[in-house]
Amino acid sequence: MFLHSRLRATYRFPLIMGRLLTSETGGCLSKSTVPDMNEGHVPIHVNDVRSRLRAIVGASTNWRDHVEAMNARKSLQSLLPKRQEDLPARRMKDSYIEVILPLGSQPELREKYLNVHNGVRFGRLLEDLDSLGVLICYTHTKVEHTGTSPLSIVTALVDKIDKCKQIIYPDCDIKFTGNVTWVGKSSMEVKMHVLQLLDGVYSPILDATFVMVARDPENTRSAFVNPLVPEGPEEENLFHQGELNRKRRVAFNTASLLKTAPAADEKNIVHDMFLDTLDKKTVSFRSRVLPPNSVWMEEAKLKGLQICHPQERNIFNRIFGGFLMRKAFELGWTTAFTYSGSRPFVVAVDDIMFQRPVEIGSLLFLASQVCYTNRNHMQVRVHSEVFDTTARQHHTTNIFHFTFMTENDVPRIIPKTYGESMLYLDGKRHYESSALVEKDSPV
Repeated sequence: MFLHSRLRATYRFPLIMGRLLTSETGGCLSKSTVPDMNEGHVPIHVNDVRSRLRAIVGASTNWRDHVEAMNARKSLQSLLPKRQEDLPARRMKDSYIEVILPLGSQPELREKYLNVHNGVRFGRLLEDLDSLGVLICYTHTKVEHTGTSPLSIVTALVDKIDKCKQIIYPDCDIKFTGNVTWVGKSSMEVKMHVLQLLDGVYSPILDATFVMVARDPENTRSAFVNPLVPEGPEEENLFHQGELNRKRRVAFNTASLLKTAPAADEKNIVHDMFLDTLDKKTVSFRSRVLPPNSVWMEEAKLKGLQICHPQERNIFNRIFGGFLMRKAFELGWTTAFTYSGSRPFVVAVDDIMFQRPVEIGSLLFLASQVCYTNRNHMQVRVHSEVFDTTARQHHTTNIFHFTFMTENDVPRIIPKTYGESMLYLDGKRHYESSALVEKDSPV
């Protein structure tokens, strides 16, 4: 059994540029900004989340029965409302759920969550957050007097995950809480919080914001969800923030470097880096020299391949989104580790867009790239795509953005081509959008 006191004595929070990266609340919301909704709620076991989802959807635990189970959902089309106004409004507390991961009292769970540094695997927490987010949305949209929901609720976007504790102990209970905080016509924003029991008190670990969408029983078109009525100023602020988040996402997507040219200051950054790599002896555009303590971007990447087996399917018999996030994170972490030469810590995750589902039997290709660095921080981009063996084509499914930090400064990443320069600027944008980094840090 792990000794909590020994672990706490072994780990030290890294001192970054004369300051501690984390604190008791750090980038997480303080208790005063989160409405208290846990009165009368009994936490459920983490293993019960997936079983509850299967019961709500009517999914079978046996892969051989999945076709029959999905065909049975076609009859639920008649339960879908024609208008959102026909659905009863819900409160935020109606969707509130607490989940316990009893690492302290159930040692058999630790093996699944344990990493090689005697901490908790962050990728496993991503899987649990994804499942919990879906269950929270089904709780918000529950149909009275029936146990099966006609909705297919899937993860559309991981908007942001901010960590405020780097070390997560493997022998202390973890609690997940969350509820719906904003609703559109067919989309829902879910805020979740992860805390760990330390010295008798639950301390914040991270805050997560997911966006879920509701589809019809066959997952072919959008479906209406229950409207949300905030109660009190705290809930009104959360709902308003959800609307601001939606507008921010639209603006960020509109300004994508795949659609518009870089801003003037971004063009200057790229040009200055280009000039910094010119060979002063030849004064030629073709002669490029790597500056000291730098790495060419093309040399800071790793790739992986995953065969998508039925074991990793979700309740709709496609590959579980949490599994994709875990695989992408672990490849991104490995890339940061090999690049920096020391153990990296994830401090933020943002803008994970689920562009298309991954089918059972797919060949999933993952490509991880360090695309931006700043002192001891690295921005890592992981691109995932599936290979269609029939059409002989590759299709993008997800793009993941992770912010890592190490105790010491890392080499500067240098793009060589225009395409790499756009990756660099995109990484810089994601890095600066993180609430846990200093906006005024030099490049």
